[in-house]
Amino acid sequence: MDASFFVRGLLIGFTIAAIVGPIGLLCIQRTLHKGFLYGLVTGLGAATADAMYGSIAAFGLTMITAFLVSTQSWIHLIGGLFLVYLGIRTIFTRPVERAAKAEANNFLGAYTSTLLLTLTNPQTILSFAAIFAGLGVGGGRSSILSATLVVGGVFLGSALWWVLLTGGLSLLRGKFTLRWFLWVNRISGGMIVLFGIFALLSLKG
Repeated sequence: MDASFFVRGLLIGFTIAAIVGPIGLLCIQRTLHKGFLYGLVTGLGAATADAMYGSIAAFGLTMITAFLVSTQSWIHLIGGLFLVYLGIRTIFTRPVERAAKAEANNFLGAYTSTLLLTLTNPQTILSFAAIFAGLGVGGGRSSILSATLVVGGVFLGSALWWVLLTGGLSLLRGKFTLRWFLWVNRISGGMIVLFGIFALLSLKG
């Protein structure tokens, strides 16, 4: 029965990662602009954040959950501003820089940026908590093994999505011209800015 928790976690992680949002757009843009490995590292940052929030929900760390939810306005503010910054930076990224900077990719920066960006949505914990409660994971009813299997499944499921997404995009990357890359940067950057503005406007609610 414990093995089933891993499979469920795998499906949960895959499904949550597949939802189109600012992280997905950023991963798409980075994959097309700098290649498969850079895009994959970007996605793994988000997968790590999902696993971290999943761990908090699965192991019943209520004090951490309460703190993050109580400070979510500040966290959303930081996340919104970060999204606007990344979006503007993406819009003005010139495609000709792709080849010149291919060997200077900052993989740690790519990983950290999406890790922190994903962590700026504390409500993810509440989503995991609700899902895990339905699975019988979290709180006193779950065993440490079951919780660990679910969290491991969440990470691998999320990582699987990013592998499929970046792998598929990398196959198409060679077909893009510089003009296509320019428009990919402009469109994805503009949408990321809109996500950031939406996050900032939601603070008024």
